[in-house]
Amino acid sequence: MIASVSGRVSAIAPDAAVIEVGGVGILTHCAPGTLATLRVGEEARLATSLVVREESLTLYGFATDDERVVFELLQTASGVGPKLALAMLAVHSPNALRVAVASADLKALTQVPGIGQKGAQRIVLELKDRLGTPEEAVNAVIAGERPVAVWREQVHSGLVGLGYSGKDADEALAAVEPLAEADLSVGRPPQIAALLKAALRSLSSR
Repeated sequence: MIASVSGRVSAIAPDAAVIEVGGVGILTHCAPGTLATLRVGEEARLATSLVVREESLTLYGFATDDERVVFELLQTASGVGPKLALAMLAVHSPNALRVAVASADLKALTQVPGIGQKGAQRIVLELKDRLGTPEEAVNAVIAGERPVAVWREQVHSGLVGLGYSGKDADEALAAVEPLAEADLSVGRPPQIAALLKAALRSLSSR
């Protein structure tokens, strides 16, 4: 198993990054939050998980070891593959997922594209004793608190990481804001990957 990769970031795409390791470019699929921490030309370390299929070897990268651990644990639930597990980490932090599972917060789980009511119930049933329960986060849920959406910061950081100026990133944010507001208006968290792609389209059409 490839537990981590360290090297210079040679390219960043909306859903992956290429890390140069020993002269070889390693394509690593990442959630938008992880991609937002990377900068082309700079050194980076990603915790990684290698998913082996008969027809492919796919490497997934994470900003922290905890994200990788949760990514792998999520896949022990029926119907949760690597793409869905990565989508869950794109919408929720590891601790937020622990809280959602521990407190059977189906609404939070169904905010992830691809997870319906029955799927959320199955995830809670199968993972409630596996993910662990962060006490501080559980107390926050009891107090009625919820994580604040940070889509602006993530999309802006992603665009800057792709080489755009801060001014260009700000203009792209203004262009995609209606999409984010549409998601929020129906109680759905903005999808960072979709917003980043829309922002790139708006910049390329200028």
